Formats: sequence, C-alpha cells, structure tokens
Amino acid sequence: MAHHHHDHTQIDFTEWLPLLEQEAELFTPLYAEVAAWLRERRPDPELIVDAGSGPGVISCLLADTFPRARVVAVDGAEPLLERARARADRLGVADRFSTVEAELAYGLGDLEYPADLLWASRSLHHVGDQRAALSGFVRGLAPGGTLALLEGGLPTRFLPRDIGIGRPGLQSRIDAVHDEWFTRMRAELPGAVAETEDWPALLTAVGLRHTATRTFLLDFPAPLSDEARAFVVSTLTHRREGLAEGLDANDLATLDRLLDPDDKASVHHRPDVFLLTAHTVYLGVKPE
Repeated sequence: MAHHHHDHTQIDFTEWLPLLEQEAELFTPLYAEVAAWLRERRPDPELIVDAGSGPGVISCLLADTFPRARVVAVDGAEPLLERARARADRLGVADRFSTVEAELAYGLGDLEYPADLLWASRSLHHVGDQRAALSGFVRGLAPGGTLALLEGGLPTRFLPRDIGIGRPGLQSRIDAVHDEWFTRMRAELPGAVAETEDWPALLTAVGLRHTATRTFLLDFPAPLSDEARAFVVSTLTHRREGLAEGLDANDLATLDRLLDPDDKASVHHRPDVFLLTAHTVYLGVKPE
C-alpha cells in the first residue's frame, strides 16, 4: 500500500477503504500474475496468510489461485476485515476463508497452525520496526514455508512529462514530495527503527533463505478504461489533499486543472492519460 497520502503521517486505513479496493481491483492482472508465479514455486500450500490484507481483494485472489488452501486475512482494522469476509462470501470462498485482527508489529495473532505461504504486500513499511515484524512473520511460517514480500518497485505514472499545462515534470515533483512525506511517516511510527531497504538482506537477517526476486509490470496504455481513469482521478485527488503543503502554487494550480471535470485539459477528459507501474516481490524460504 505504498502510495498513501494524508494531511498528517498517521494513517486511518478505514478512510482509505474505497481507494484500497479500487486500486487492488484495478491491479488484479498484476496480482494474478504474481499468484501464478507463487503457485509454480509453492504448488500446494495448506494455509496461506495475507499479512496486512486490507479489504481482502488479494486474499480472495489467492483463495481462487489455490483452491485447496485455507486463507487467513490478518489486519489491524476490523472494518477492512469485515469487507474481506463479505468479499469471500460473495466470491464463494467463505468456507475456507477467515480473518484475524492483529497489529503486524506484534506478529500475526492466533493462527490455528503455521502458514505454508505468507503474503505481505506493502504492509511491512507501516510497521515501526520492520525487522521485528519480519521475525514475527517467520515465527508464523511452517518449516519450508515461503514468505512473499511485495515492497518497492517503481512509482506509478499517469501522464507524459509535458502535459501542455503548467511546468513539465509534475509527476516527478509529486513523487519527490511524497518521498519526503513517506520518510516522515516512517519516522513517526511507534517504535520506528531506520532500516536500509535491502529486502533480500532483511529476509536473510531474520533467518530466511532469499530464493527469488521478480518485478511485475502493470501497463494500461492510453486511452484508459473508465475504471482506470477513475482510479487516476482518485489517486491525484488524494495527492492534492495530502501533499499540498509540499507543492508550490504553480503545481497546485496545475493539479486543480487536472482534477476539474469541466476543464478539457483535466484527467477526466485527456486522451493521453495512461497507467504504468511496477511492483517487486521478494521470496524467502524458512529452513526445513
């Protein structure tokens, strides 16, 4: 959940529910590709845990990809878990789907038995002490179990460098302000520990064998579908609200035009809006 923006650094994920669902549903082709790759490497897990599941879009996709597995969605926000259970019900996987409310900083809560596959997608960076949280993940893994950690990749791009209004390079400047915000957000987390974002080294440090790293591309070229365009509007709206203090007046004015449904130059109408991003997954295996 890397691209969270807020007017302060403490995030209420319940407020994020619509955007979290919108993003995960739109990014399903990417997650389906990841899930197929995981199935090749770990064909028959009995228990899959989604650590930091949010509203359960990926948890349910994993249930679909591994039809014989039980899936447990773990999250600290009960309203998100409620949505996850409703989704599992709607998609017909509720009989092997359950949820656990737990703060990832303190481990995975009460699992009935250890996980064969543990999925953590952009949840670890919301925990102050990432190494301690990873150690908790490892405790919840069965011997020979696989941890799939999605962190990093590339920032999402929606627009060309020069969009014909404002100063070229708007998205790069928004990313720079977001990076500053992200650093503050991390520093203000309870028990925050600075950690070099060398994920393979971290997996090794907590006792796993780093077995693979792979990056998955999501590429929706222009012209976008209505769903993808709606996501671009939501994301830029969030950035406009959350990062306003760090952006200069010209960039804010450009963003306002981009978000104005009555402006022909807005992302509501532009033919050149696209969606391009890359997510990186790191695999670690617990020794037998």
